[in-house]
Amino acid sequence: MEAIAIAAVEVLALERLLYLVIGVLSGLVIGMIPGIGGIFGLSLLLPLSFTLDPYSAFALLMGMLAVTTTADTIPAVLMGIPGTVGAITTVVDGHPLAKKGHAARALGAAYVSSLVGGLFGAAVLAASLPLLRPIVLAMKSLDYLVVALAGFLFVSAVSGPSLAKGFMSLSLGMLVAFIGLDPVMGEERLTGGFLYLWDGLPISVVFLAVFAIPELVSIQLRGQIAETAATSLGGSRLAGARDALRNWPVILRSSTIGSVLGAMPGVGVTVIDWVAYGVERRRHAVEDSEPPFGEGNIRGIIAPESANNAKEGGSLIPTLAIGLPGSASMSLLLGAFMIHGMTPGPKMLTENLPVTISLIYFIAMANILAAGICLGMSRQLARITTASHAVILPLTLALILIGSFQASRDIGDHLTLIAFALLGLAMWHWSYSRPAFSLGFVLGPLVEKYFHLSMQTAEVDDLARPSVVLFFGFLLVFVANGIRRGRRTGRSRQASDRSQFIPLVVFIAAALFVLGSMNALPVEARLFPQIVALLAILSGLVLSARLLRSLDHPAPERPAPEAIRKPSLRMFLVPGVLTFSVVLFHGVGPVAGVAGIAAIFAMRAIRQRVISHRER
Repeated sequence: MEAIAIAAVEVLALERLLYLVIGVLSGLVIGMIPGIGGIFGLSLLLPLSFTLDPYSAFALLMGMLAVTTTADTIPAVLMGIPGTVGAITTVVDGHPLAKKGHAARALGAAYVSSLVGGLFGAAVLAASLPLLRPIVLAMKSLDYLVVALAGFLFVSAVSGPSLAKGFMSLSLGMLVAFIGLDPVMGEERLTGGFLYLWDGLPISVVFLAVFAIPELVSIQLRGQIAETAATSLGGSRLAGARDALRNWPVILRSSTIGSVLGAMPGVGVTVIDWVAYGVERRRHAVEDSEPPFGEGNIRGIIAPESANNAKEGGSLIPTLAIGLPGSASMSLLLGAFMIHGMTPGPKMLTENLPVTISLIYFIAMANILAAGICLGMSRQLARITTASHAVILPLTLALILIGSFQASRDIGDHLTLIAFALLGLAMWHWSYSRPAFSLGFVLGPLVEKYFHLSMQTAEVDDLARPSVVLFFGFLLVFVANGIRRGRRTGRSRQASDRSQFIPLVVFIAAALFVLGSMNALPVEARLFPQIVALLAILSGLVLSARLLRSLDHPAPERPAPEAIRKPSLRMFLVPGVLTFSVVLFHGVGPVAGVAGIAAIFAMRAIRQRVISHRER
């Protein structure tokens, strides 16, 4: 009770409420702009939270994260374009309703469903804390190690069609995390003698580069934010709100699905939405008062909107209890915990319990605030969906330039930003999992700590612990599934692009470099990184073998992923502008760096207008 009271006092402080409002407004804007989402928003706001106390920082971050799946409904309903992947399912029935002149009704139902779903997720998180506490306190270092390893395997399996690619992304993140002083002996690893790297790479800068820059490149390649204009609002938002409340069993079922599946690491919001939608579609026969699912059925909006907002509370359960993010956005939030000196696990449920409870308050308050704003200002907010990319790109790049410099105020922050922007762009281009990379980067040092503690304290009897037995069972299933998937891939002979060998060669060479550079270090400092490097090389060789087989037996009917076919030269416009602005930033001054970004995009916009005028 004392922790609940402390959290309430801290949350209701005027400063925390102000940051919560800023976070909610940021989340609403980010959610409404098609093509970007919660991960992008967290990447932008994470550097801004450095100088804040933990309560203010998580008011800002949770305020943004909790409402992106509320705001993404606006472009989904009005334009048929999901603001984030969390609104893909909402398009199916939401946009047909808008075409029939009932857009406001669809939005009203979505807002109320999102509100109730978000509150349900917060309640599930609150109810789980008393149950989690004795379990977490009973866990040993070996338990944390095997749980993290099982999570790694699971995330690799759900990171795309290729298990090898998923594990490569994960292991690459871990290898990058090993840069700095090792936690056991204090030896330098992969620093190249640079003092800047002794503390490792800044989490916020790496996330900004890997997640935000590729999304901006995607917008720049499309040439516009959205391809269609927003449909005008019609109908009544209050009627939609009443529809949602009348269908409270749908909200309850879907929120339960969202909370439960959200607590399972690696299960994405798209899967959660489609499961909730599919359950309701099977349960309800077509009624006279409602059209069929897919043609504007209001339950087709209520179900996914309830589920995707409830998942945030569920995703926080494994994140807080065992340090295993329940989603990609939670891996960035885990990085925020690390930045503020909080390690997930027993301490989050004991000495940091007030902070943990404050997250529940922030989720609930953010959903209430977002629903109120959206219900009252849908017409005004809808205009944001038509914002020009010529405005979004330079403004966001300027925020990235300034935000990344807040990590340590060293030129190394910007050099890291440029280097990992290119890495993130390469991963996006060749379809490697960036969420898996972020998980490996954040959890790499933590898993290494549990590895060494387990080596020192584990006994033979510990191998019979339930977590260890379950892990080896899961490992057998993982290997069997990998073999079966490999045979299926071999039979189908998926076509490959020869350029896929470029990242493979670079990746294997990097892993070999890590393996060799560690030899001079003491065993305690090099053992775990070398194990990861060996596994990374093995996964790279497996994928290389599969690519070679696919080249021998091409299948033109199954082309390479879309990202691989994107224009190669235009991809480097955003990184090029970023590099130029960094030079101005440190050569002339911060104002010159920001002005350089604005000037380049202004000249580009003028040039495009001149070309368009000549064509007319």
